[in-house]
Amino acid sequence: MRKVFRHAKWLVLPAVLVAQSFDHAQSSAATLAAHQEFTRHLVAAAIERTHHSVRYVSEYIRLPYPGGDVPANTGVCTDEIIRAYRAVGVDLQKEVHEDMVENFAAYPNKRRWLLAHPDSNIDHRRVPNLMVFFQRKGESRPITTRAEDYSPGDLVAWDLGGNVPHIGIVVDQKARWSGRFMVVHNIGEGPKMEDVLFNWKITGHYRYFGPG
Repeated sequence: MRKVFRHAKWLVLPAVLVAQSFDHAQSSAATLAAHQEFTRHLVAAAIERTHHSVRYVSEYIRLPYPGGDVPANTGVCTDEIIRAYRAVGVDLQKEVHEDMVENFAAYPNKRRWLLAHPDSNIDHRRVPNLMVFFQRKGESRPITTRAEDYSPGDLVAWDLGGNVPHIGIVVDQKARWSGRFMVVHNIGEGPKMEDVLFNWKITGHYRYFGPG
C-alpha cells in the first residue's frame, strides 16, 4: 500500500507542475496582450500630437500637481512624451516625482543642476531624469544601429551634440524611402513625425507600459 501511495504522489507532482506552467503561460499571454493594447493607444496618442501647433518654450514654469502641464501651445521634447502618456492615463509628472522623492540620489539632479530636493514643476521635463526613470521603472533596450531593433512605442534618447539631450517616441508609420519606423518628437518646430531615428547619437532606448 505504501508503494502505491508513493507512486501516486509522484503522479500528482507532475500534474501540479503542468497546472502551474499553464497558469504562468496564461498570465504571460495576458500581460503581452495588455502591453500590445497599451502600445497601440500610446502610439496613436503620439501621432495625434503632430496635429497640434506648439512653440518651443523651455522656460521654468510652476505647475499644478498632479496633472500639471505647461500652456498647450508651448513645450519642449519631453512635453510631447508627457502628453502622449497622459492621453493614455499615465501621469509622468506624478510617477517621476514619487520615484524621485524615494530615490533622489539615483537621479542626476544634484550633480547636474545642483538641486537638493525633487521639484515636481520641472523634474519630469528633463531628459536625463526621464532616462533614469524609464530605466528604473520600464525596460532598457539595446542601443544598436539596426532599425529592426526599434519598435512602435519605444522611447529613444539622443545626444544632439555638446551633451544636449533629446527624446522622442517611435511610432508605427514607416518612412517611404528608408522603410524605418518614424519618430514623433519636438526639436524646435513643434511635434513632428519624421525619419530621424539615426540622425544623432542614441544614448537611451526604453519601453514603459505605465505603473504596475
